[in-house]
Amino acid sequence: MKLINYATIVSLLALGSCQWGNTPTQTDGILKDTLTYQYQTLKERAPDCGNKPDSACTVVTLNYPEFAGKKALNDSIKRNLLTMFMLSEKPDTSLKSMAAHFIKSYLDAKKDDPRTQMFYTLDSHAKLIAQDSALVALEVGGYTYQGGAHGGSYTGYINWDIKKDKSVTLSDILVAGYNDKLTKIAEGIFRKNEKLSDTASLANDYFFKDNKFALNNNFSLTPLGIKFLYNQYEIKPYAAGQTELLVPYGDIKSLLQPNSVVSQYVKNK
Repeated sequence: MKLINYATIVSLLALGSCQWGNTPTQTDGILKDTLTYQYQTLKERAPDCGNKPDSACTVVTLNYPEFAGKKALNDSIKRNLLTMFMLSEKPDTSLKSMAAHFIKSYLDAKKDDPRTQMFYTLDSHAKLIAQDSALVALEVGGYTYQGGAHGGSYTGYINWDIKKDKSVTLSDILVAGYNDKLTKIAEGIFRKNEKLSDTASLANDYFFKDNKFALNNNFSLTPLGIKFLYNQYEIKPYAAGQTELLVPYGDIKSLLQPNSVVSQYVKNK
């Protein structure tokens, strides 16, 4: 198996109007071998906002693409938006009800302390990172503030197999029994990124269970490799922010399944 070089990848993506890392325009979504989509926006302001700007009152803003004729994909996007910031033990059943629930939680808090000038924020999105004939890649993220010292943010990903009309798991692109080998390779990259020796303890500065490195299930399939992302508080203190970990396909050639959605980034000799 031979990796396609970066210049070739860029050329292929340009020809296919696959803009990785940039949100494609509506026109980009109507080209050959891609799905059609249109961005939707849901916005709700608290009744006490009056003439205040959005930056000074409680506002819910949701922005996401809706794909024509792709119910399963659209449902996956909405499910991610609904569960990103759980407002109760059970997620709301619709984006509209979630917005109403959020506004109500603010109004209830204000009743308890009518003198407070505090306001809440919920700003979430799903945006298209790239798409071609095999894969649709989306980022799902947002920020919320509901009182306290600081707000919370989250970034996640949806990797969608167009032909199978389903979300892609690591088991869909990697061979059986991949976990231990992938984790070992990823840990080596992580330690290099963090400037840690092979034997340095992870106990003091990280939140890994039992102080043992582990991958999460939050990843994006990019042209260069599998990009894992740890959100705030997941493996480091809040102030450290997010941590990205790219595992290049070249480092896991023996683990890649043939004819998967990432085969477009590699080719046989």
